[in-house]
Formats: sequence, structure tokens, C-alpha cells
Amino acid sequence: MIMEVNQDFIIRLLINSMAVYLLVRVCYFTHSQQRAYASSFILFGTGVFLVTSQLHSVDISMGFAFGLFAIFSMLRYRTESITIKEMTYLFLVIAIALLSAVGTMSHGFLIVLLTLVCALAYLTETNLLLPNLSEMSVQYEKIENIKPERESELLADLRERTGLNITRAEVEAVDFLRDTAMLKVQYRPDTDE
Repeated sequence: MIMEVNQDFIIRLLINSMAVYLLVRVCYFTHSQQRAYASSFILFGTGVFLVTSQLHSVDISMGFAFGLFAIFSMLRYRTESITIKEMTYLFLVIAIALLSAVGTMSHGFLIVLLTLVCALAYLTETNLLLPNLSEMSVQYEKIENIKPERESELLADLRERTGLNITRAEVEAVDFLRDTAMLKVQYRPDTDE
């Protein structure tokens, strides 16, 4: 009986490690190049797996495992702010670790499930599901162009002045004393498309 438990633990640890590696190295790091976050995600995934798998042997439920996730999430509010993308990958790493540690499914089904999670994460990083857009804030002085009926003139002026393929502009703030507006613009990073 002990040998079977140890073998199951090792198999689940390997599945967890491979899934976290695929998610972080292939999906996240390839597109973000944030080494500090990537290494933290790998360590965090391993740590959550080890803690929950050891607590799983004390007969805890999936609800308790998600309670641990809530505690780890609270730690996030005590540290520096991270972007929504990094927070999403952190959630996925924790979810993978929890599923691997306390999930009751077979090893084969676990591999299929985690492969689907990684594949979906990879697809969202490519242009297949969503277009590749970047954002930046611009201080704009031609305040007459920020009216909704003059959107085409605004976009044309921003494209000409920045040289970027701007697809959308949103007014964040207006300074009537200086006759300027702060705009959040979205553009395609590769202008040849």
C-alpha cells in the first residue's frame, strides 16, 4: 500500500512538473521574456503541489485546497502589483498544482486535462484567437478631434503623427485648462499587416 501511494505521488509530481513547465516555458516565457515571473511560477507550482499533496494524505477536500489557493491569493495583495496576464498565469499554475495534487481523476485523464489547459494558454498567446494589439497612453492637444463624431479624423491624425497602425483610441481624461486630452490608444505592433 505504501509503495502504491509513493508511486502515485511521483507520477503526479512528474505530471504537475511537466504541465507547469509547458505552461510557463512554452506559453508564458516565449512571449513575455519575464524570467523572474517565470521562475517564480515554476517554484510556486511545485510548492503548492507539495503542500496540497501532503495535506491530501490527511484527508482534505478540494474545497480545502481552494481555501489554500485563497490564502496564496491574499499574499498577492501584500506584494508588488503584477499585471492581469501574470495573475492569470499564477492562477493557472495554482490550478494545475491543485488538480495534480488532490484531483481524483486517473493519470491519463489528468494529462489530457492539463494538456488542454496548456494548449488553450498557447492559443491565447498567438494571433489565432485574438489579434496582437499593444496599448500606450498619449497626451493629445487637438481636443476638437476627441468628439465621437470625429473619431475617423482622430485616428487618422494619430496614425500620421505616430507612424503606428492605431486601431482604437479611448479618452481617459480631459484637461480643459491646457486644451489637452489623455488618450489610451491600441495599435498593431507590426505595421505591415
